Amino acid sequence: MSIFALQSLAGGFLDEDLQNFNKNFDDWCIQFESYEDAMDIVQTLENQEAIDIVEITPLSYPKYFFTNLQGTIYVTRQIEDKIICVVEPFMGSNFRIAICDLKTRNVRLTKTHYKTVPSVEGAFASFGD
Repeated sequence: MSIFALQSLAGGFLDEDLQNFNKNFDDWCIQFESYEDAMDIVQTLENQEAIDIVEITPLSYPKYFFTNLQGTIYVTRQIEDKIICVVEPFMGSNFRIAICDLKTRNVRLTKTHYKTVPSVEGAFASFGD
């Protein structure tokens, strides 16, 4: 299920008072079930040209909903109520697999470190099987 949010060209997300932009996407940010609903609100705002409507899908959730997940996220997939990601915690580090729980918003990194892309791809592809 996708949701839609209003984002400033400067990078913040419009909060529920329709006046301020939050740096991070959180529970206070206004959310819409459809692009059309978001567009209806944008048309009522003063600086329409400075606001984008962004679609947040389950596969982009880690970027928006799991702000404590640090590093570069390469691939994601959803398994039931969890988002599984391949993460490079910081540039040049070993790859890890992160398990992001959509219900609790907790993030857990697996203990295994992967040095190469092929090794982490194999583990990622068979994760949960």
